[in-house]
Amino acid sequence: MFRASTDKVFRPPFPTEIILQTVRWYVSYPLSYRMIEELLTERGVPVDHSTINRWVVGICTKLEARHRKSKPSVGNSWRMDETYIKVKGQDHYLYRAVDKEGNTIDFLLTKKRDTKAAKAFFRKAIRQNGPPGKVAIDKSGANNYALVSINTKLKDNDPKIIIYQSNYLNNIVEQDHRFVKRLTRPMMQFKNFKTAKATLAGIELSHMLRKGQYPDSESITP
Repeated sequence: MFRASTDKVFRPPFPTEIILQTVRWYVSYPLSYRMIEELLTERGVPVDHSTINRWVVGICTKLEARHRKSKPSVGNSWRMDETYIKVKGQDHYLYRAVDKEGNTIDFLLTKKRDTKAAKAFFRKAIRQNGPPGKVAIDKSGANNYALVSINTKLKDNDPKIIIYQSNYLNNIVEQDHRFVKRLTRPMMQFKNFKTAKATLAGIELSHMLRKGQYPDSESITP
């Protein structure tokens, strides 16, 4: 599922294949670093959990960024919502959106939940996927204001984004949050923002691969 060429992150005596397999386990299944350490030790590969942490942080962002370059198109009817992520004991916010088929559109981890954060998420998602035709959000005033602000900056001949505020329409993205939450639960909480951002990039990539969003994923290498 994950491939990469050798660089400074991949050091002997661990082959690249073992490192990538280890990272894939961590971002694909609800396992802690110590659980994976035990699994590897049982297989004759003694690796300290702190080393696994360095692999995850060093690799996941690169993998997600390389896959992003060839990310297939998504639908133009978006469902957007945010979920809580603990970082060093504090609530942070993972903004996420899927289309009506459940395909992941984009994600963004932020320290605050406000209009600025919502606008940053939409700008990132639009850069990658183009502007949506319509977006379903919850009753959040910040999310609504962010979309209204984006609409005001569109050219006169550009179609405006239709905004729906509906918890019912947003069920699909709320259900999709569960995959991320199921994997982050054994992690307890992230120690810092960098680690959280990198790990979540790997989790989101794994989730997209699982959903079949990259049909040619075997040919994608970072």
